Amino acid sequence: MALGNWFVGRFLAFLLLGNLILAAVPFTSAQQAPPAPAVAGPSAGTNNPEFLATADEVVQEMSKITGWGIKTPLKKSIRSREDIHAYVLKQMDDEKDAKERYASGRSAEAFGLIPKGFNLDTFLVDLLTEQIAGLYDPKAHEFYIADWIPADEQRMVMAHELTHALEDQHFDIEPWVHAARPNDDAEMARESVLEGSAMAAMLEYELKGKGLKLADLPEFDPSVFVGDLAETPILKKAPPFIKDSLMFPYFSGLTFSIGVLKSGGWPGFASVFARPPANTQQILHPEVYFANRTPTPMKVDLPAAAPGENWVLLEENSLGELGWKEVLKQYLDEPRAKAMAAEWDGDQYATFEQKDSKRLMLFARIRLADIVSASHFFTEYAEALEHKYPDRTGATRRQNFLTFVSGQGNVFLRCNGRECITLEGGSSGMFLQWTAKLNWRLIPEAPQPPPASTDIRTAESDTMAMELESVPGF
Repeated sequence: MALGNWFVGRFLAFLLLGNLILAAVPFTSAQQAPPAPAVAGPSAGTNNPEFLATADEVVQEMSKITGWGIKTPLKKSIRSREDIHAYVLKQMDDEKDAKERYASGRSAEAFGLIPKGFNLDTFLVDLLTEQIAGLYDPKAHEFYIADWIPADEQRMVMAHELTHALEDQHFDIEPWVHAARPNDDAEMARESVLEGSAMAAMLEYELKGKGLKLADLPEFDPSVFVGDLAETPILKKAPPFIKDSLMFPYFSGLTFSIGVLKSGGWPGFASVFARPPANTQQILHPEVYFANRTPTPMKVDLPAAAPGENWVLLEENSLGELGWKEVLKQYLDEPRAKAMAAEWDGDQYATFEQKDSKRLMLFARIRLADIVSASHFFTEYAEALEHKYPDRTGATRRQNFLTFVSGQGNVFLRCNGRECITLEGGSSGMFLQWTAKLNWRLIPEAPQPPPASTDIRTAESDTMAMELESVPGF
């Protein structure tokens, strides 16, 4: 699903935090980049002496804060909204080709993260053009600032983006991020290091006048900013998944970065770039990163012939803890989704599309922390699937096993040990072949009465149930 980059890739905009009022506790308000004024502030191009001098001054300050020396002169320019719009379009093509972007959107649709037919490309271009206040391009090694940003707010944008410029000179950030591919969750974790460390450096820049350092301040929740930042016209229309994925690298990355600063100061980031976080779980729970706990990689491990010649594989990837939290949050309340996703210990999914009908089929395999967590996941995800498919009929439910028929095909969920698998849009035969490939024992289980809302049986579901019961040992 390209969930690692969560569709926004390396051209993620820096959401201008505006005039942060730094008191004893530093954060009391936040604003996003203001709309472009009728008459732009600084003139476009690279010949604005005030802009050039300010950028040089700020990069010197950021070098002192981080300890990352300036190895080469800084390239910098002022860009119009039209320039930035063109840049976003180019970056979208550079990051992923049209086929990859199509696969990403279809996978997000299969998980229920975006509405069916949602034009993700167009939405993201408009969103990022609206949001960008400034950016550092690691391909061109150049800093751009939007020409509509007032001069008194430019320093904050510079502090953030010029931290990226210094990181690039010391750690070569473009290949460093892409080295996580094809694991999108791992790539998202690396993006979070970049954005979180730049947020931390920007806040250190604001605190320096008070003689304070970020690591010395009381703990705080960076998510307090999200309410204001999500109020821009286009972002208000975004599905929750898009909002969350856009914010995650900045705010969860900031929490992670503060953990690095508290444990080793700015020199501690050299170790982080040498041993990057392996997944979003390590960003969400920095103690897991510092303990160097990384799940064993998983595979969906489908039978060789599945799902058949009529189907095209769109992509295989990992959701990670963040991805599963987003999936669960679509259908459950956020506290339950967050608590359940924290039990994640590895996953992989595979999305297929039927050649003619364009119907989707989704396989997902997840490992939980222990057997109790897997049983809990079954309960929670069964409820999520029932909300996802309100047209379901013919439910069959047993201990740690659920299946029903929906307008988009059969749906299956089963847990075994501390693993769970789900198939949406497939057949009972295909599901049985998959469980056999996984060497899962088919143990007889006492039937459980389905919920009253799903106590409807159909010929198709009865046939499917008989198929399951006809398998020796089931």
